[in-house]
Amino acid sequence: MFNISYKLNQKTEINIFFADENFNLLDFSNKIIKKNIDYINLYKEEFKNSNFVRIDIFENKAKKQILIFKIYSNSTDYEYQKLGGNVSDVISNFKNVNLFLEGSNLFIKNYNIFIKNFFLGLYSKNYQFSDFKKKKKKKKILKNLHVVVHNFLKIKKIIKEALNIYLGIEETRNLVTLPANILNPKKFAEEILKLKKIGLKVEILDEKKMKSLGMNALLGVGQGSSNESYMVIMKWNGSKLPKEKPLAFVGKGVCFDTGGISLKPAKFMEDMKYDMGGAGTVAGLMKTLALRKAKVNAIGVVGLVENMADGNAQRPGDVVKSYSGQSIEILNTDAEGRLVLADAIAYTEDKFKPRFIINLATLTGAIVVALGNEYAGLFSNDDKLANQIQEVSSKDNEKAWRLPLNENFDKLINSKIADMQNINYSGGAGSITAAQFLQRFIRNKTPWAHLDIAGMAWTKKNTEVTPEGATGYGVKLLNRLVKEHYEK
Repeated sequence: MFNISYKLNQKTEINIFFADENFNLLDFSNKIIKKNIDYINLYKEEFKNSNFVRIDIFENKAKKQILIFKIYSNSTDYEYQKLGGNVSDVISNFKNVNLFLEGSNLFIKNYNIFIKNFFLGLYSKNYQFSDFKKKKKKKKILKNLHVVVHNFLKIKKIIKEALNIYLGIEETRNLVTLPANILNPKKFAEEILKLKKIGLKVEILDEKKMKSLGMNALLGVGQGSSNESYMVIMKWNGSKLPKEKPLAFVGKGVCFDTGGISLKPAKFMEDMKYDMGGAGTVAGLMKTLALRKAKVNAIGVVGLVENMADGNAQRPGDVVKSYSGQSIEILNTDAEGRLVLADAIAYTEDKFKPRFIINLATLTGAIVVALGNEYAGLFSNDDKLANQIQEVSSKDNEKAWRLPLNENFDKLINSKIADMQNINYSGGAGSITAAQFLQRFIRNKTPWAHLDIAGMAWTKKNTEVTPEGATGYGVKLLNRLVKEHYEK
């Protein structure tokens, strides 16, 4: 990650400025601009058809560059983030950059919103994972950003807000990117334990404890693995009312998914290292809430397992009794994430009696067929909560689309020998029937939402604010949900 200072670097060869759509520069007081204004104005026509212009100038025989980026007066939060991502792409080859953020009427309007989202996009696109190569490529990456501004104390505070959100995204991306031979359930739990130093309380339930609680749905998924299963609970108490009911976030943490006895095809099975993306998002979100000292009480619960094919593995046709007391017929061992979530959701509702439960999971391939890589699938038993999620999801471009729940879909998971079966064998509505399955574990009318993020946790191409790989989807969305609707 690049360093930020609040002092002009005279030796830096790159200077970044902003202009509105009409090429009105936002800082005429700067000596560089005033000295070269006639030359700079020659680029006005080029600027009309581009997001930025690059202008070479010479000072004391030294070549320098001015980069002028276009900023629109009616930009949305995400458009400011995209601008930050665009700037990151352009300046990533330089070690030192001056960034001029002096005011004009355009900056004064929505100034805080611009700074926060611009830097969030800048941080996000600048992400790089530390890989495992022996001979590491020399990556061209920004080292130092010199922010030139009069009121740097105010700006510093706003940038810190952006950084706190980004650090949660970074946590999620790092976890999702790690290979399964390194990030097994125990290692995942250990990574979460590190978050205690920022103020989270962490509790770990091992297999013995989960067995005593009757979490046989979760334990059944992991019984074929040589790695033990865990449930990890993260707590953040930031409300002014200590006894206020918490918000609860539950994540599927299948650290690797072979499909179990219902074995997946070998092609692309390596992608199943990110089948813990829901748990990764919950961990990243809880980190952000703690770092920014969110004024709420929040609970993060993740079920951490491996789904392996082994002589001890769960079989198709097995019946398990879940924590809720409901029995489940296992028709397909590759529909394992819902079994993990079944126990995690029911336990969370009983133990913490939250104001709502939102679970996240890379749950079904069917949601990718329906919505591709543009939207997460949203399912809910509560219109108010669903509308809040949809409303905030568009602001950071972490979009969610609500799909229906209906008693006729629910009937499709009834079992002849148990309370329910873990898949619908009559065909169709794979994502919906998975959500219907999860809804059966909300037993006390708690507002609940399920986000199926199978198409959103990973990208195979660079996007405006995300490099290829783990996206960190959901951290921005849920952090904004908490901030705009639940903090007092």
